[in-house]
Amino acid sequence: MRLRLPRWAAVTAVLTVLAGAGTWTAVASDDPPPVHRADRTLDGDGVRLDTSYFTGDGDGRRPAVLLGHGFGGSKEDVRAQAEGLARDGYAVLTWSARGFGASTGEIGLNDPAHEVGDVSRLIDWLAARPEVLLDKAGDPRVGVTGASYGGAISLLAAGHDPRVDAIAPRITYWNLADALFPNGVFKKLWAGIFFSSGNGAGTGAAGRTGTGPDAGTGTGPGETPGPGTGSGTGSGKAPASGAGKAPAPGKPAACGRFTAELCSLYQRVAVSGKPDAAARALLEARSPSAVGSRIKVPALLVQGQTDSLFTLAQSDAMARALTANGAPVAVDWIAGGHDGGDGETGRVERRIGAWFDRWLKRDASADTGPAFRVSRTGGVDSTDGRATLRAATADRYPGLVSAPTNLPLGGPPQTFANPPGAAPPAVSAVPGLGGGLSGLSSVGVGLSLDFPGQHARFDAAPQTETVRITGTPTVRVKVASTAEDGSAVLFAKVYDVGPDGRQQVLPAQLVAPVRVEDARAGRDVTLTLPAIDHEVEAGHRLRLVVAATDLGYASPAAPAAYTVAVEGPLAVPTAPGLTTRAAALPRWVWGLPLAGLAVAAALLLTARRRTAAPAPDPELAAVPLLITGLSKKYKGGERYSVEDLSFRVERGQVLGLLGPNGAGKTTTLRMLMGLITPDEGEIRVFGQAIRPGAPVLSRVGAFVEGAGFLPHLSGRENLDLYWKATGRPAGDAHVDEALRIANLGGALERAVRTYSQGMRQRLALAQAMLGLPDLLILDEPTNGLDPPQIREMREVMIRYAAGGRTVIVSSHLLAEVEQSCTHLVVMDRGRLVQAGPVAEITGSGDTLLVTLAEGGPDGAPVPDALVEKVGALPGVGSAARTDGGLLVRLDGADATALIAELVRLEVPVTGVGPHRRLEDAFLTLIGGGAA
Repeated sequence: MRLRLPRWAAVTAVLTVLAGAGTWTAVASDDPPPVHRADRTLDGDGVRLDTSYFTGDGDGRRPAVLLGHGFGGSKEDVRAQAEGLARDGYAVLTWSARGFGASTGEIGLNDPAHEVGDVSRLIDWLAARPEVLLDKAGDPRVGVTGASYGGAISLLAAGHDPRVDAIAPRITYWNLADALFPNGVFKKLWAGIFFSSGNGAGTGAAGRTGTGPDAGTGTGPGETPGPGTGSGTGSGKAPASGAGKAPAPGKPAACGRFTAELCSLYQRVAVSGKPDAAARALLEARSPSAVGSRIKVPALLVQGQTDSLFTLAQSDAMARALTANGAPVAVDWIAGGHDGGDGETGRVERRIGAWFDRWLKRDASADTGPAFRVSRTGGVDSTDGRATLRAATADRYPGLVSAPTNLPLGGPPQTFANPPGAAPPAVSAVPGLGGGLSGLSSVGVGLSLDFPGQHARFDAAPQTETVRITGTPTVRVKVASTAEDGSAVLFAKVYDVGPDGRQQVLPAQLVAPVRVEDARAGRDVTLTLPAIDHEVEAGHRLRLVVAATDLGYASPAAPAAYTVAVEGPLAVPTAPGLTTRAAALPRWVWGLPLAGLAVAAALLLTARRRTAAPAPDPELAAVPLLITGLSKKYKGGERYSVEDLSFRVERGQVLGLLGPNGAGKTTTLRMLMGLITPDEGEIRVFGQAIRPGAPVLSRVGAFVEGAGFLPHLSGRENLDLYWKATGRPAGDAHVDEALRIANLGGALERAVRTYSQGMRQRLALAQAMLGLPDLLILDEPTNGLDPPQIREMREVMIRYAAGGRTVIVSSHLLAEVEQSCTHLVVMDRGRLVQAGPVAEITGSGDTLLVTLAEGGPDGAPVPDALVEKVGALPGVGSAARTDGGLLVRLDGADATALIAELVRLEVPVTGVGPHRRLEDAFLTLIGGGAA
């Protein structure tokens, strides 16, 4: 929303016409319907399960939903989704699984006799609730959903308990043995993360969960238990437990909260580097695939494209099995996954709600979406305006091998080495760093390392036209090995190589491992590459790389030579039956014109009560903002939302306004924009006091929660229409300058309905910059943007301030604020905590946190000599030990070069990411609250 005064009468008239509404009526309250929560402990099988039960208002019986959490988390992680489902008319039961949160017991990885049995006991409890709809006595109408670990339990529950009526598993596994031991190769990094997070799965404080691949935290105000729900807590938080618990008698302390048999499995496989038959059998018995033939309920399968843990092949196996059972199945490939990216949480949760409406409420009018949907996150190319379509759908799931196109590969047979100790390894996905990279691969950015002499490569001819790969490419090769046992462990991947032949991108940072046995004399093998949805542009070529090592997997320690020759074309599936479309505009876009009308009306009413403004201060005429003694009390109370706040902003600064929820940031911005009047103190913009309707507000531009664009008009037409509504001369708009700073490119001439979220955000920012206001206020400008779009937004802010103008940005992304802002104002409980340059608050430097396995090579602590070697690397300023790894301060090097040097030095890297100094400083200043 862009605010510019004083011509609100004209704005009101135009917005009324645009909204197509003659009248606007305010509702009494925008608060969501109340949700009642009751916390209780359910005992059974010698285990206490910590549960929460959510219900909304309303009479009569309703279907129930069981909502599971991810590995390393607790019930608090799914609280928001539970409340949403309760408001939509469901009775929702969440629980912390055995060994997690405040629940007791040991982690059995969804053991049918334990974790799955717990779900059946929860269903028994629901069957006794008077508000839960029953299909028959003891049989409630119930659906189960959850992500990752919680997604698997939904599938297992449906296979073991016939009372489950519908499921919606997200980013989960079908066969855990295949996921952790793909094609007989041990996925050591992910397995290590699972085991480590399970060891610390208990909570150390109420509401604070452990860390893991799926973990999160849950906090919030207390809830009142619903009537008839028994004893409930007011705080909404489970009692602290789990941390520091002693292992069961006779079990090693290193096992943590895992069962002894799982502990033994992991230690055995981690030491040998090779899964054995007993390990596979144990994990398969606890996988949904073990009961796949019994899962016959409607299933919405949501799987992540950026996921090296549970790949798209896992959901493909689910879809094929459940469809063969005759169950209604829909498949949704989201843009994110365990490796990061956009999880599309809001859209996915709405679709799950519609799925349950159809199959639990039996509402035939519910829109459950297409049978297959894949999200495409390329966005809009701002240099030429070409819109990249955001989604593709089909009325049937095409599988992973639909309509293959054969691409001949060139290159002779090639011999390469598996180095001693399998070091240095090639790099594809790196937990902790791979998330950002996998999401960026769709826009031509990525990190991958293949060391010379350790891989073979085969190129296809440049594409004469664009091709979209949707599924798993395959290729037939011949492999020979000089290893003593005649085996080979190989890692196959397909790169998208640019026209220059050098720039290459590994789609989603995925690699396919394969173990080849009996290959002394050569053996024919069909390589099944990772399933992807990736567009290869005309002029680009595909490159098959077969490597001997990969950082994420275990490789043989003994040196060997491998020879690989291609024996057929690369077959790439294209799924031609998909219909592409632009991403639908969110509903709030259509409602914002009405919101603008409401703001205009409120300002006009407020203007009637204006008092005489203080005289301008000529000494402050060049100061963009000075806030002195600003205070505002909550309506009808004595508590302050903002109390005695003072700070100053100079020209050319990009100032970040930070604080936890309830700190008073939004109230401060509303007073700054003249939307509300302070109780005490004053705000001066360029020396003039701010009051509703103050003329100086014409020098202020604001971006608040996007802008309400008309989807059928082009970006330029929307901007022109907006500027006409302000009543100012067309020559004052400076459209070309605003567009240059926003970097909109030729997309400005396209209809807004074809824009990506990032493109709409930049168009909204261009609208805020019309007239080149001297002070630009941005409230959460990066909401809903993916990493490359966030980077573009950052560059826009920096370019705008570089012209001598001033930007104030409120954001929850602390790392982004650290890179974008020159100065900070930190607030807590309405008061100023600290203000000043970013470097003074956080310290300077560019530091990365390198997380390690259990110390250095062979599990030993990283020796001093190795730390010194890292610190002496070119482009590295210093290196120092820290909990779990090393802090490396870069001085000219980048993350890619650092990783290459670390693996060369055989440092046991498990992750590399920014050391968020601002986050540390922020949490210290506010005492651990959340932004």
